[in-house]
Amino acid sequence: MEVGVIFPQTEIEPDPSAIKDFAQAAEDMGYAYIFIADHVLGADPAHHDFPALRTYNHKSVVHEIMTLMGYLSAVTERVGLATGILILPQRQTVLVAKQAAEVDVLSGGRLRLGIGVGWNTVEYEALGEDFHNRGARSAEQIEVMRALWTQDVVDFHGKWHNISHAGLNPLPVQRPIPIFLGAGSSATPTIAEPVLKRVARLADGWCPNFNPDETGKGYVEKVHGYMREMGRDPSKLVLDGRLRVSGKQPEDWMDEAKAWQELGAGYLSIENRQGGLTTAGEHIEAMRRFKDATDLRF
Repeated sequence: MEVGVIFPQTEIEPDPSAIKDFAQAAEDMGYAYIFIADHVLGADPAHHDFPALRTYNHKSVVHEIMTLMGYLSAVTERVGLATGILILPQRQTVLVAKQAAEVDVLSGGRLRLGIGVGWNTVEYEALGEDFHNRGARSAEQIEVMRALWTQDVVDFHGKWHNISHAGLNPLPVQRPIPIFLGAGSSATPTIAEPVLKRVARLADGWCPNFNPDETGKGYVEKVHGYMREMGRDPSKLVLDGRLRVSGKQPEDWMDEAKAWQELGAGYLSIENRQGGLTTAGEHIEAMRRFKDATDLRF
């Protein structure tokens, strides 16, 4: 099980040196990857009512995810870069495919593209995309991106996409780039059946928002069952668990890490956010405390 760390969007200084210090510290400590959240616009709570606005709104600093990973590609050498998650249906598919290919080239093949459908209708409206068909549309988006990453010339004509004999150059190092699907959220942890089926049908891996308990085990068993029905091998689907550090003791961290391992997780993303930390230095120290207090393999 590879251990990564979640980049603290909104909780460190917005200047480039803080970002570089955090990323290089994570790499030097042996964290396998940096998991990075995505938002384009923050909604103003005075005019909108979403549960997530308590922790993310128009005053929150959130770096544009693909630009940030281009920067991280230049200031690191080994650590993996994972979008966690990029809201794919609010973005132009071909442009995302181009940006992802470029990040993969610049980083030497270190990108993992985690995608989801999001919750923020304000972003969808502002970006000119349809919030209501986002799930179905994301499935076609994945098909288009994989074609663009693996073929010199693509001729694709679907429900939402038309590409007439054209291709990306340069192609990514990884052909195709691994695609992980998000499932559930902290605000709505219950995962709908269409989402589970989409994971089973399309994903290389998934990063669900549940705990490694009986409920989580039930979701894993459902996805694996759907995969077998679809003729896919469940052992090929990689699970990325999430361990929230704040408010817990080291023995709790180890118990939860073991539970994720028993659930079959190949990755474990360590989250130090929402613990009162506000600077890169504080987050670096939190990463170090976790590493020093556990016997997980780094």
